[in-house]
Amino acid sequence: MPHITAFARNQWYVAAYSHEVGRELLGRTVLGEPLVLYRTEGDGTPVVLNDRCVHRRYPLSEAPTRLDGDRIVCGYHGFTYDTTGTCVYVPGQKRVPRTARVASYPVVEQDSLVWVWIGDPALADAGSVPRARHLDSPGWVTVRGMEPIDCDHGLLVDNLLDLSHETYLHGGYIGTPEVAETPITTEVDEGAGIVRVSRHMDDAACPPFYAQSTGIDGRITRWQDIEYHAPCLYLLHSRIAPVGVLPGADGSDPGGFHTEITYAITPSADGKVYDFWAVSRDWATDDAEVSEFLRSNNHTVVMQDVDALNLLQRSLGTERAGYQELSINIDTGGLAARRILARLVEEGDKPVERVR
Repeated sequence: MPHITAFARNQWYVAAYSHEVGRELLGRTVLGEPLVLYRTEGDGTPVVLNDRCVHRRYPLSEAPTRLDGDRIVCGYHGFTYDTTGTCVYVPGQKRVPRTARVASYPVVEQDSLVWVWIGDPALADAGSVPRARHLDSPGWVTVRGMEPIDCDHGLLVDNLLDLSHETYLHGGYIGTPEVAETPITTEVDEGAGIVRVSRHMDDAACPPFYAQSTGIDGRITRWQDIEYHAPCLYLLHSRIAPVGVLPGADGSDPGGFHTEITYAITPSADGKVYDFWAVSRDWATDDAEVSEFLRSNNHTVVMQDVDALNLLQRSLGTERAGYQELSINIDTGGLAARRILARLVEEGDKPVERVR
């Protein structure tokens, strides 16, 4: 099979947006591990524990399980756990069995994302979490969502690193003929686990996603600069400007529109992935209609990907043994990402070293 189903466990993954985690218990599954997330009562620190009571495996994220202060009280038999996962009360006896504890996972809350480390806690370096500062920086406005997809996480990585599919799958929203027709440049930093794919269009049609949100009437210069931080974070630095507005020597585009498209690609279980998506902008930041337009349109685009990837996963499941897929120039970034993901799985206990 061309796509990876094994997981790189000693890496950081997004488990939730910050706004999703509160005093209500939230259940998620990351790398096949059931998790329950909540915030402490005092300082609001996020807590992530294993989502199965040690007694009869009742999900701690499900009612009538509840919080008592910062402790979780299992809704089945009342086993009670503190923020470290240690059981501090069992019904009908004073002695708490030594093995009565659930796993607690390292957590980093950064850039409005809650990251979790499923692997060896001793290897969890908070400084290695990649950044997406625009998600909560002053001067930026973000719309966001999350969709679960029934496909291997590698298929979603492939999808996002080859944007030529916008022309065909997302025509009428973000795709125009020039996206598929324009050659790409690819840079790979194997050691840092970063893949960069760039497509610069000097004279392109303005897709409805941008024409209706920016008011640009006519053809545009369009930059798509992808920055993928394996295994989880994908950044698309999107810039458009009317034709004739050229970028400066430093790559800036005075008079253009900057939009940051963010995806967190989190494997949930074998053949399942969470697709966290966000669209951030530094223009029309006070315009609620623009925000709703971008949210609605990008959600439509995401659902087109969801439908396509669900179908692709089912199709791959019926392929004959020994099938060989065909790759071309546009797949360079995706193939590099596959190599990096395979290496992370193979190395196991070596997290990516990130340049801060």
